[in-house]
Amino acid sequence: MNQDERKTAVRRMMLLIAAAAVIIGLYGFRLIFLQLVNGDSFTAQATNTTDYKFTVTAARGDIVDSKGERIASSTTGYNVVLNKLLMGDEDLDTMLQKIVGLLGENGESWNDSLLIGQPDAAGHYEFTAASDNAAEQKALAAMKDNLGLQQYATADDVMEKLVEDYDLADFSLYWQRVLSGIHYEMQLQAFSNVNNFVMAENVSEATVATIKENSLSLPGVEIVETSTRSYEQGTVLPHVLGRVGKITAEKWKVTDENGQVTYPLKEKGYNMNDIIGISGLESAYEDELRGKDGVETITRNSDGVIVNTALTTVPEPGHTVQLTIDSEFQKAVDQALAKNVEWIKNTYADSKQANAGAVVVIDVKTGGVLAASNYPSFDQNLYAAQYNEYSADENMPLFNRALQGLYTPGSTYKPSVAVAGLDTGLLNRNSTVNCTRVYTYYKDYRPRCAQHGHGNGPIDVVNAIKWSCNIFFYDVGRRLTSDVYDAYAYKLGLGQRTGVEVNEAVGRLTKKTDKNYTSSLDIQAAIGQGNTVVSPIQLATYAATLANNGVRYRTHFVKAILDTNTGEVLSETQPEVMDVTEGNGNTFELVRQGMTLVPSTISGKISSYPIAIACKTGTPQRSETYASGKHYLNAMMIAYLPADDPEIAIGITVEYGGYGARTGDLVVDIANAYFAMKDGTLEVDPYVDPRTVVQEDAAASDTAAQTAPDAANDAQTDTTAAEPQQTTAPVGVTEEENNDAMLAQ
Repeated sequence: MNQDERKTAVRRMMLLIAAAAVIIGLYGFRLIFLQLVNGDSFTAQATNTTDYKFTVTAARGDIVDSKGERIASSTTGYNVVLNKLLMGDEDLDTMLQKIVGLLGENGESWNDSLLIGQPDAAGHYEFTAASDNAAEQKALAAMKDNLGLQQYATADDVMEKLVEDYDLADFSLYWQRVLSGIHYEMQLQAFSNVNNFVMAENVSEATVATIKENSLSLPGVEIVETSTRSYEQGTVLPHVLGRVGKITAEKWKVTDENGQVTYPLKEKGYNMNDIIGISGLESAYEDELRGKDGVETITRNSDGVIVNTALTTVPEPGHTVQLTIDSEFQKAVDQALAKNVEWIKNTYADSKQANAGAVVVIDVKTGGVLAASNYPSFDQNLYAAQYNEYSADENMPLFNRALQGLYTPGSTYKPSVAVAGLDTGLLNRNSTVNCTRVYTYYKDYRPRCAQHGHGNGPIDVVNAIKWSCNIFFYDVGRRLTSDVYDAYAYKLGLGQRTGVEVNEAVGRLTKKTDKNYTSSLDIQAAIGQGNTVVSPIQLATYAATLANNGVRYRTHFVKAILDTNTGEVLSETQPEVMDVTEGNGNTFELVRQGMTLVPSTISGKISSYPIAIACKTGTPQRSETYASGKHYLNAMMIAYLPADDPEIAIGITVEYGGYGARTGDLVVDIANAYFAMKDGTLEVDPYVDPRTVVQEDAAASDTAAQTAPDAANDAQTDTTAAEPQQTTAPVGVTEEENNDAMLAQ
């Protein structure tokens, strides 16, 4: 290159550099301009994000027995959940078809409460709601209302509306029904960007694996861990524990009498698809068991990309509810009751209908329930699978007889009349009534006394209780009047709520205001007949009050509320005095003397038990007859022990059990289990079918029944008196409502 060429090249290079410098300068100026003038705008665009918050359900608290043994707890389960935010542009119906196919391959079901079946060959639909199922009929009416249809709309009308609303016309009839059901469920659960849809619950590990294997083709479909209620001891206290379940439409959307609509559960922080206690202790202690939900926050930028997922609030588990029940003692009482009922049924010709009964055992010094047994009963873990079988059983295993069964008390009522007579001064230790077998006060009404253990002549209050003399209590009851002795019975715990935390039947006492009231009814009520009906838990509470010399404590199932993480006692149930009957001098001592003598009149284990037992049998008539003039009888019993320093009180009923004395061995079995529990030696045998039990001393026990003081006394209700009342269902509560675990709790 010559010198001229070199100079030319240098000039060109300088021009290029100058041009580049100008260009760079212009870009620099532009950047400065953008930064200074429009910087905030561009920064906002770059950081334009939206947070979406999702609820993370807290684990439900445990229910444990008095020793801390779990009865109900939460275990990890898996739900298939749709997250709309993460689905992107995926066609929803196509994805739903994929999920249904995968669930079906593993034998899983999906959430579908649409009460319409698959179409028939002609393409017509039918409602699946049973005509006699009130709950299903109510849900069907609500569905029509939600869709804006008249109540006379047919299943075809409903499906036509669903297909139109959800744009499903291009699908086969089969898929129209499947997708309609899922879409309707989405509507009920308010599926949205901020509210996930639970498509399937408690799926198997195989299904979990299948969903995860197909995750690339299922955007937004998640496997979410959830808490599932399990019952480690499914047969322990099932009627009282109650159940958990999904929030019903009726509880979610509440319309008052003025048409005002509120959402009380939503206001308390619940979501529509949350699990909630719906009956029993699960419902009564919902606030303590529920816990505090956590929050998961998903952040998405303006391009729809998920930029962050974080657990912004950690969920806190619910508290632990500790009961006064000892699980092993409860099992022992369950077995003892079952054995006694079946033995009575298989031993006595007049009790072949005996298939059911109840026992309640109470801590005399606190009012805490130590056992509440029903026979027959059921297993909590099998409730859903065997509900139809349970509900169809004529012996009603779902019925909570211990708390809601109402029974005529018979002679178990007599101690309350004795208390009334002694406390008012009508009676004292030396007062007597002349028993002549027939009560002759009324010209046209002559009720009788069987005089078991005593003949004609004067009888005092102690021996009247011992021998269950009807004439004595007829006369005392007439002179007191029902207004007076009923008031005492009420204070002692009969005919009113005991205070337990769950639903219980109130019962009633015979009153002069009753439509069928006559003077004969008044004296029949004095021996526990008439219109008087009480529950087994009332009988146990009443027995405990007698044992406490007139002090009645609130009966309760819950001992304490515990911190689930630390075990710290957050609150503890203290003995609460509900009423006091002062007594006049030795009122309760004389009643105790009489009740302590009753076991000596009953053959069997109770008569020779080494620890003194105070008890009173009862043998009230049922309305049904098994022969001309012969009524079926219930076997009733109240007891407390040790008689000189009472620790436990017992209330017993055996339906169609005959004479109350037949439950004497049951009292002993309960006592043995209690003392074994106290000294740590209680071992409950593996469950044995009570129907196979053979009673070795049947003959002796039969003798006991024949010599029991109330055997004929309670049964001597004159036909001119009012028909004694007996019911096995709570007043004002249908069998269906009760079977569904006491929804009113």
